[in-house]
Amino acid sequence: MPQVEANGISIEVEEFGDSADPTMLLIMGLGAQMIAWSEDFCGLLAGAGHHVVRFDNRDVGLSTWFDEAGEPDMVALFGAAMAGQPVEAPYSLSDMADDAVGVLDALGIDAAHIVGASMGGMIAQRVAINHPGRTSSLCSIMSMPRFIPGDPEVTGALMGDDPGTREGRIAMGIEGAHLLSGGAFPIDGALLREFVEVTVDRAWHPEGTARQMAAIIADGDRTEGLRGVASPTVVIHGTADRLVLPEGGEETAAAVDGAELVWVEGMGHEIPPGAQNQVVDAMSRLVARTGG
Repeated sequence: MPQVEANGISIEVEEFGDSADPTMLLIMGLGAQMIAWSEDFCGLLAGAGHHVVRFDNRDVGLSTWFDEAGEPDMVALFGAAMAGQPVEAPYSLSDMADDAVGVLDALGIDAAHIVGASMGGMIAQRVAINHPGRTSSLCSIMSMPRFIPGDPEVTGALMGDDPGTREGRIAMGIEGAHLLSGGAFPIDGALLREFVEVTVDRAWHPEGTARQMAAIIADGDRTEGLRGVASPTVVIHGTADRLVLPEGGEETAAAVDGAELVWVEGMGHEIPPGAQNQVVDAMSRLVARTGG
């Protein structure tokens, strides 16, 4: 997989499908590598007539890490945010949105259908707000326009300490996937373990996750910015999401004039194989609305 130089950093990028087709730029969530957009999912999108681009966000995977910035004090950050005080972060979601646009620049793409999941949805919202001319459409998946605390059991488990061993990290990843599942779609234990093993071995970097979380908290409320988004928009959310609560999807869709809200019954904070066709269909309908 090639790297591109974009926005002053190196970003790992992979493409699927025909570059002559409409481009979908996929932006992944907090601490998640681009491989969380599975090859099967990317293949479905490409098969539906889209040029698919996925990439590692800054501070995760094989893109540039920002370890020189230090690790933020998350307790202090959450405390400041809850008290309504300003929060400083090593970089912002707008910086990460600029990274995404930089990927388009590096690939010679004028505009794309911007797709984001979880934190990636927040970055996608920032792309639509800050770079409307580069946004053919906006697809916000299991995301929110402001920080809305999720189920403490889930958030607490996901923000746990590094186990310090490969097997411990794999076990933590598997447990996390089960916590994020909405329970309506079966989990293939062997495939899940294989994915977690590949993820841990490819790049283990929890310090970057902390800095990305700081960027989320510091970004504040995007609702007013979303009110100015004119790009056709679809919001996709699972009814059983305990990390980013369904109200996050409702608020996002309510903020963007004309946005379509698509519920996936029983889906949690995940895009499981059993839900992929429904998600791809919603994304394809959105592209069709724009005429490509």
